[in-house]
Amino acid sequence: MNNERRDTTFDVIVVGGGPAGASTAFALARANARVLVLDRAVFPRPKPCAEYLSPQASRLLSAMGALDSVERAGAAHLAGMTVRAPNGALIRGDFVASHGYRAFRDRGLALRRTKLDPILLDCARAAGAQVREGLRVSDVVRDDTGRVTGVRVLDATGGSRELRATLVIGADGLRSVVGRRLDLTRARRWPKRLALVAHYENFGDVTAWGEMHVERGVGYVGLAAVDEGLTNVAMVVPARFARLVSADRTAFFERWLRERPQLAPRVRDARRVSPVLATGPFASHARRAWAPGAALVGDAADFFDPFTGEGIYAALRGGELLAPFAVQALGAATSTSMDAALAAYERARRSEFRGKWMVERLISSAVGFAPAINYFARTLASRKDMADLLVGVTGDFVPAREVLHPRYLFKLFRHSRPSTSPGA
Repeated sequence: MNNERRDTTFDVIVVGGGPAGASTAFALARANARVLVLDRAVFPRPKPCAEYLSPQASRLLSAMGALDSVERAGAAHLAGMTVRAPNGALIRGDFVASHGYRAFRDRGLALRRTKLDPILLDCARAAGAQVREGLRVSDVVRDDTGRVTGVRVLDATGGSRELRATLVIGADGLRSVVGRRLDLTRARRWPKRLALVAHYENFGDVTAWGEMHVERGVGYVGLAAVDEGLTNVAMVVPARFARLVSADRTAFFERWLRERPQLAPRVRDARRVSPVLATGPFASHARRAWAPGAALVGDAADFFDPFTGEGIYAALRGGELLAPFAVQALGAATSTSMDAALAAYERARRSEFRGKWMVERLISSAVGFAPAINYFARTLASRKDMADLLVGVTGDFVPAREVLHPRYLFKLFRHSRPSTSPGA
């Protein structure tokens, strides 16, 4: 094989160098596949993200050899989550609790993506994957039967060329080029939300618990300590605010914080140290996570709502889950058996995440309707055992069946003593 062919033909091309792409590339390179990762960005690059890694995400970081590097980078440790409902009710759930479930580690982690993503990509490189930055994938390449055989890339000068692979994996996020070109992804009608993210120093009263503040009709904001003593402030608002966000996202973001009575004193002496980044609208969905010669992973495969803050875990776990099926597909003797391996990945993915998707949708529905979350908050605020279970599910170490069980749902939905709060 000549040098030019080695440079343009691979077993796998992974489109996207974020956590999903790095995890997938790492696992496949470890299995001796020739892997190329492509990303339009040059790392490190800022990324609008809550930057939270659930307690169980540490298992995946450890498997990649990244956990020590993440710790050395100064990742903050999170002991659990608190949620403030519109009526002021406070729900607190701890990762270490009496339910008996334990995660790989007792705490979650939080690290800015400008530090996390290069660490993960370096793990993929160390495993043997090639990584090329600053190359934008504009399309997939298909043969006469419609099977994907590679990608078309554009470089910084506008030049176009094709790179070939037996398998193309779309790990390119919410608006996946791979998913859209293959007509695999579509937008959900509801909910439509936008996210705005920035970092602050001296944000008041930030503790080892992540926070979610849900407001009536105007969205919610998450707060969490990250590295170097900074606070990640991640705001999610209904898409009807898109015009205001487009006009001046920074003004909108800072005004929103100042207008919340419980947050205004805490942000008064804080200093924003990063631009306000925006992404969305959310609610994309893949009707299927594979096509002949291609597969989707991470947000490219399914993204519903960021409230539970587990996107990084799902991305890392998705790559780990996909890898053995991709290896099987690469070794398949026929196109039919290759497709069978990718179809098996789809079944495994749905089995793995189905319960979590149901929980996410229930939470998202409640968050979008203030009377509902106020109602549930009255129960969860007084039943810490139930709050701990729910936080454990969102922390990826308590099985979703625990909060989908009829017994749990009965306790959650039963009528609790009406609140006298004017926001109820």
